[in-house]
Amino acid sequence: MTTAIIVLVVAVVFAGALMRATFGFGEAVISMPLLALLPISLHTSIALIGLAGLTVAGMTISSGWRHIDRSTLLVLSIATLLGIPVGLALVKFAPAGVITRILGAFLIVYSIYSLIRDAITRTATSLLPENRYWILPFGFAAGALGSAYNVTGIPVVVYGTLRRWNQSRFHGTLQAHFLIAGIFVVIGQALGGLWTGDLFLLYGLSLPAIIIATLLGMFLHRRIPTEKFKQYVFVIILALGVLLLINPS
Repeated sequence: MTTAIIVLVVAVVFAGALMRATFGFGEAVISMPLLALLPISLHTSIALIGLAGLTVAGMTISSGWRHIDRSTLLVLSIATLLGIPVGLALVKFAPAGVITRILGAFLIVYSIYSLIRDAITRTATSLLPENRYWILPFGFAAGALGSAYNVTGIPVVVYGTLRRWNQSRFHGTLQAHFLIAGIFVVIGQALGGLWTGDLFLLYGLSLPAIIIATLLGMFLHRRIPTEKFKQYVFVIILALGVLLLINPS
């Protein structure tokens, strides 16, 4: 692995960690498609972002723990744990090109949803039954997508949006779920054989960037208007999804 590739990997991890710490989610939807374009193992990419995400979650959980919806978090975490083996099976047995195309398609759907989210949430009460356990399929999807692509948070973001959680509840519950799910996902990825020889070298070199990005993101989270910037981010994610779909190698 050349120095240039290592620098690019660290830069991608930094960008993802900054995204997560600033907006509360989204590091994998930035990092995973960019890493897929670099000449490194798909398994290494998945495991690296898993470790990076867990690191960021551990650093940011203190900022919102008072606002965690604990009963929802418990049900969500159980469903997430059940979904993890499904994602691991996909990564282990499906060809890399198929996995990348699925990620591309997922990013396209997610970015389009995010861009039209306000229109969707106006009918949110008719889209979800008034039952707490409706979160089970969202949690299961979080586990499957988390172990395969490290996008654990997106199903929870969708659920929280449709439920119209307030900002404090949304951020606190989401960060707590990131931490719990991150532990499950990293353990699952290790047991599933996704850890490679390059993983710990890249993680060790990326760790200072992760710490700096997390501290910077926590600072920015309290000071910048995020909604307009998010729209540009979702357009970028849409473009990355299209790129992965048409050029998966």
